[in-house]
Amino acid sequence: MADSLKVALVTGAGSGIGRAVSHALMHDGYAVVLAGRRMEPLQETVDLAEADAARCLCVPTDVGKPQQVAELFAQAEQAFGRLDLLFNNAGSYTPGVPMEELSYEQWQATVDVNLTGPFLCAQQAIRIMKAQTPKGGRIINNGSISAHVPRPFSAPYTSTKHAITGLTKSISLDCRNDNIACGQIDIGNAETPMTRAMPKGVPQANGERAAEPVMDVAHVAEAVLQMASLPLDTNVQFMTIMATSMPYIGRG
Repeated sequence: MADSLKVALVTGAGSGIGRAVSHALMHDGYAVVLAGRRMEPLQETVDLAEADAARCLCVPTDVGKPQQVAELFAQAEQAFGRLDLLFNNAGSYTPGVPMEELSYEQWQATVDVNLTGPFLCAQQAIRIMKAQTPKGGRIINNGSISAHVPRPFSAPYTSTKHAITGLTKSISLDCRNDNIACGQIDIGNAETPMTRAMPKGVPQANGERAAEPVMDVAHVAEAVLQMASLPLDTNVQFMTIMATSMPYIGRG
């Protein structure tokens, strides 16, 4: 691979936001390492992009498992020699039921994917970014509107997304002297398979159900690409991108 090739790693790349961001990065000239639980959706992401296969690497990975994450980054480094961008995107939800009805296993599964996963991936990315020449890189964490305010019956998801904000700040502080920038994008109502129910009506803080607007997920991909395109001496620390009329401002 050419020395000037930019290399990105995207988790949760098999669908939704991860797929859209992977496509945007591919079309911008990045080599992209795609991580997700299953190979088939990852390969579909590559096929739909009509990208250069030599610049794409699909690695089935459970980001909550340390050994699998270590193997993911080892394969990425072996294939492309460096890492310029990590987009920590993989996420998991629990059923929208009262907190007392959730099992410990449901809570732990969400924590594993939404919080432990980004921590493990950031660890591996930082190790590569500190050691490579030129030194440095960028980490972008997918927060959520839920990093600010919860939806009803979303304690595990909301708790982990609040925690992502703390992780983002810690990475930014701890890695600033190593030319590693870390920012967070908080996304509200991007149109993906996970938000199909929103135009039909979803629970609101007042106990009612109401339809919510959604936005084209391509705009999220453009925003991530803009964050990634900045020089490493410049950082978007936090960005909120959302459907303009979604009930966030004034929510509750």
